Amino acid sequence: MKMTLDTIASVVGATAPANADQITVTGVCFDAREVKHGDLFVPLKGNRDGHEFIEQAFAGGAVASFCDHAHADSTQSRVGNAAVLVVDDPLRALQDWARYYLLIRVNPKVVAITGSNGKTTTKDMTAAILASQYRVVKTQDNFNNAIGVPVTILSMESNTEVLVVEMGMDHFGELEALSGLAEPDVAVITMIGEAHIEFFKTRDRIADAKMEIVSGLKDDGLFVYNGDEPLLRERASKVDQDQVTFGLAPDNDLAAEHVQAFRDHTEFDVSRWPDVHFSIPMMGEYNVNNALAAILVGRRFHVKPEAMRDALAHFKVTRNRTEWLTGDAGEAILSDVYNSNPTAVRAVLNDFVKVPTQGRRIAVLGDMLELGEASHELHAGLADALDPEQVQCVYLYGPEMRALYERLADKYDADHLFYFDQDSQSHLSSQLLDGVYSDDLILLKGSHGMHLEKVLQALLDGSRE
Repeated sequence: MKMTLDTIASVVGATAPANADQITVTGVCFDAREVKHGDLFVPLKGNRDGHEFIEQAFAGGAVASFCDHAHADSTQSRVGNAAVLVVDDPLRALQDWARYYLLIRVNPKVVAITGSNGKTTTKDMTAAILASQYRVVKTQDNFNNAIGVPVTILSMESNTEVLVVEMGMDHFGELEALSGLAEPDVAVITMIGEAHIEFFKTRDRIADAKMEIVSGLKDDGLFVYNGDEPLLRERASKVDQDQVTFGLAPDNDLAAEHVQAFRDHTEFDVSRWPDVHFSIPMMGEYNVNNALAAILVGRRFHVKPEAMRDALAHFKVTRNRTEWLTGDAGEAILSDVYNSNPTAVRAVLNDFVKVPTQGRRIAVLGDMLELGEASHELHAGLADALDPEQVQCVYLYGPEMRALYERLADKYDADHLFYFDQDSQSHLSSQLLDGVYSDDLILLKGSHGMHLEKVLQALLDGSRE
C-alpha cells in the first residue's frame, strides 16, 4: 500500500499538513512497539490510550499519526512538526481509509467468511484455492474485528485481485458494520454453534447475528452457507442474492461423499465431480465441510476442480487448529487450543476416537468460555461424548470443567479421571508428563483464554517448569 498523506487526510476529513503531498504512507500500525518506517500510527483506546505512544511511534519510523481532537494540542506540543492528522475518532478514520483503499484504489473481489467454528480454516482453504489462479491477500492471525479487518485491507498491494477476509463477532451489529465496510462479492457462513452464547442466549440469536454478513453483500453477490443447519436454511430464504449450500447431506448443492478420516489427513469425494478425489492435510468431517465451502467459492471464481484438489492437498493450516504434533516422549498430540465450544468439542472427539493406536487415548479439556448461564449444563453435557472404551483417560482443567468432572464420576474411576483448577496448570502438565507413553494419543482442546498452549509446550519439550 502506498498513498500520499494529503489523500488520506481528504478521505478521513482531516486538515493536511503543508507538506502532506510529499509524505508517502506505506503501512498502518496501532502498536507503537511494532511500527515500521513509512507507517501511519493509529492511536486506539484499550487498556492504555494509544495517544500516549504517538511520540514512540514517530521515533520508531512512523511518518504520520491520527489523533483525536481531545489530544490534539498536547500531542502537537510533544511531536513538534511531525505529521499529525486530527480526526473525530481514530478508529473510524482507519475504517474510512480502508474502505476508500479497498473500493476506490484496489477494487478486488472480496470473499467474507464467518461462522461459530471453522472460519479461519475455511479462510485458509479458500485463499489457497483462489491463489492457484489469482493474486490473493487473506486475513492474518486473528485480525477479524473492527480493527483487524481494515488493517488487513490496508495490507493489500495495489495489484491484489481477491481479498479473503475473516469476520468475527460477539455482539449484534458487528458483522453488519464489517460487511458494510468490505461489501463482499461472496459471503460464507461455515456453521452455527454456541460461541458467544453468553451474550446471545440462544443459537437462533447467534444465527441472526451471523446472517448480518449478507447485509453488505453486493446485489450480484453469492451467499454460501452450511445447508445442514436448519437455522441457516430458514434465514437464507429471505436473502435476495444467489445462494448455494454445502454439507454432508445429499440435498446440498455440494455434498461430501465417501469421507475417510486418517490421523493426518481426510479424503473425500464431492457430488458434483465424482471423478476428482479430494484430500485435506487435517482430520475431521467438520473440516470437510470447511473444504466444501472453499470449493464452492473456487467454483464461483471458475477455478478448475483439479486445481482446487491440488490446492487443498497442500494448503497451510493455521497453527493450533487441529494440528498433529509429536511430544517429548514420542506421543502423538492433537492440538486444538485456539477456541472451544460444545459443538467443536464433540466434533473433534468424534474424529479423535477413530484414530487407531496401540496405546491410550487421553483427552485434556479446558473450559469453554463465554457460555453464560448455560455454561454448567453445556460443560456437563459433554459426558455423553466420552466413553472409557474409546477415551481411556480424561484430564479436565478450569472451574467450568468441574461440572463435567462430576458428571463423569460414575463412568470413569479415580485412576482415569482427573480435575485441575485454573491455578494448577503446572500440576496438570507434570502429571501428564509423568504418565504418558510413546504410543499414546493426546487431545488438547480448550478456549484460548485457558492457555492450553502452555501445556502443549510442556509436552513438546518435556519441561515441568
